[in-house]
Amino acid sequence: MGKGKEIYFKAAALSLPLVFLCIIEILLRLFNYGFDPSLFIKDSDQQGYMMMNPTASYKFFSTSANATLGNRERFSIIKSKNTFRIFVIGESTTAGYPYMHNGSFHRWLQYRLMHEYPSLNFEVINVSLTAVNSYTVLDFAKQIVNHEPDLVLVYTGHNEYYGALGIGSTSQIKGNRAWIKLVIKLRELKLVQLLDRIIEGVSKLFGKEIDKRENLMKRMVTKQQIAYQSADFNRGIMQFSSNMDELCRLLSKKHIPTVISTLVSNEKDLKPFISTGKFSARSHYAIGEKLYANGDFKAAKTNFVLAKEYDQLRFRAPEAFNQIVRKLCKQYPGIYLADTRALFEKNETGGIIGKKTILEHVHPNLSGYAIMSESFYQQINKRKLIPAKKQDEMSFAQLLKNMPVTRVDSLYGVYQIMMLRSGWPFNEPINSTYNRGNSIDEQLAGALAVDRITWRTAMDELYKTAMANGDKQKALKVTEAVLLENPYQTSYYTYAGRLCFELADPQTAEFYFKKAYELMPTPENANNLFLFYFKSDLPEKALRYSDELKHSGQQTYLDTQTEEILKNIIKLKKEAPSDNINELISSYYHQIKADETATKYRKTNSR
Repeated sequence: MGKGKEIYFKAAALSLPLVFLCIIEILLRLFNYGFDPSLFIKDSDQQGYMMMNPTASYKFFSTSANATLGNRERFSIIKSKNTFRIFVIGESTTAGYPYMHNGSFHRWLQYRLMHEYPSLNFEVINVSLTAVNSYTVLDFAKQIVNHEPDLVLVYTGHNEYYGALGIGSTSQIKGNRAWIKLVIKLRELKLVQLLDRIIEGVSKLFGKEIDKRENLMKRMVTKQQIAYQSADFNRGIMQFSSNMDELCRLLSKKHIPTVISTLVSNEKDLKPFISTGKFSARSHYAIGEKLYANGDFKAAKTNFVLAKEYDQLRFRAPEAFNQIVRKLCKQYPGIYLADTRALFEKNETGGIIGKKTILEHVHPNLSGYAIMSESFYQQINKRKLIPAKKQDEMSFAQLLKNMPVTRVDSLYGVYQIMMLRSGWPFNEPINSTYNRGNSIDEQLAGALAVDRITWRTAMDELYKTAMANGDKQKALKVTEAVLLENPYQTSYYTYAGRLCFELADPQTAEFYFKKAYELMPTPENANNLFLFYFKSDLPEKALRYSDELKHSGQQTYLDTQTEEILKNIIKLKKEAPSDNINELISSYYHQIKADETATKYRKTNSR
């Protein structure tokens, strides 16, 4: 055999295993085995839209039972000219735990922006997940850049040690950062998914099976003690720094404006979980309590922060993380800092963060999430990141008053935290004498907390009850809540518009009717706008709108006779007011069955 043939056969023999593996991979793909690792998939329920993939988290978890689900927030495949697209990345706080839905900071922000910039269509897509860390955030950022983001918002850091792939987590992968990133990539292959499934099955046979009755916090932790300044402690800092640096470098290079937030956690009202060794967390916490009681807030703050730093159960991010975030925002163009921590400190006594804004260790209460949204909002305003002129201004006080977070949402959060704190590491049993109450809000929130009903079912029941009781204000709040959850369902804008009109709020009614038409310019939505202007004694706008519909070739509900009457009313309204003029206007409105408006002019005449 010639030397050339010998080399050829050796190469062929060596490549056979690779060819075999490729064939298996192809077959597994053909039979649709395993999971799709993509961040986004096409929405099967609404054509032309994308949504977060329910299996996007699987490649980060060693055990599929611990993999978490994200939001289902749609965005259009073909982005329209007037659309401003915001992606939100992070962990459970960023997702809005324990309230989720409209309790989350991004919904507070979305509600405010949509009212301040009515000419824009805001798509706010939150891809945050519970129990993940900066590896997931970085991976998602790399996929987000392909979907035309106008702005990216980031809040991450508290899960760096115990989130998926964290140094102290059950999903840890031993090795350096390059190896961990390679494993994440390899898990996208169906063959690797098959091997993972086999390994997981064998582990269940010979090892301890995961007890899903335990909370996710306990299931994710394998190393409870990570001492301050230890090798693992420093590895966590380096991991966060490297991943966040790569994220900032990527988004800056792509010229995608990005706002990254400092982290907040409970300093005052949470005793350290584990305190051992030379750095005593408990002693600093006790000193902090005494100093706080004596009114020495500055010294108390120092000790409370040290107690948090020295706590060996690493559920709260170390101070170094905020330093890293600040540094990166100065280093990279187009990366801006939202100093959420500073804003929380302003809202706490002595600047010491505690139960006034935080529920347990890291998750804000509703007031805290509102403040968090304000932090991002301030940077968006300061940096002029929205290329449009505000048509309205919603103050923070107005936001707090108007935000459609229902009592069911609030109570659901309370019940979730009660259940969380009853387990590890808090171990605070629910009081046996606790009485939930029997109001409709408490019943729905209780059923929601134990997964007996969905959030949407709860909102439907709440709406029906409100309407049955004649409480249109509450019905409006529920409608707006569902609208934020489903921003492309134009029927909710119409319902909200009608309720606002009935509640004598024409400005907001107009906003919702116009939004419905802009999202879906159907004759029905056009007619709703026409009727609104018509009943609001704004014939100029009603007629103008009818003309626009004609010019665009769409059906108009305005007949020739009504059109002539409206033109006559417009002429009369331009003349100097008098009893005769008002009488004529009133009679015209009666002719077209606008009796309420007619009565208004008759009253004017009688005066």
